Amino acid sequence: MPKGASGRVVIEAGADLKRRLYGVLEREGLTLKDWFVRAAEDHIDEHQQPRLLPTEKTASKDSRKP
Repeated sequence: MPKGASGRVVIEAGADLKRRLYGVLEREGLTLKDWFVRAAEDHIDEHQQPRLLPTEKTASKDSRKP
């Protein structure tokens, strides 16, 4: 699938999967964009090499731990 320079991500999924996903997201009060951005950032974070210094995002995650 081609990768353009815009900020858009376009995927094709089956109609049933799309319907079920939107149903779950609606019950959770999330938009598809909210869910995708969160899932994408979490996935990227899990696969990046550890940083020597904490970033703003990791520092806020660490401050929530007991």
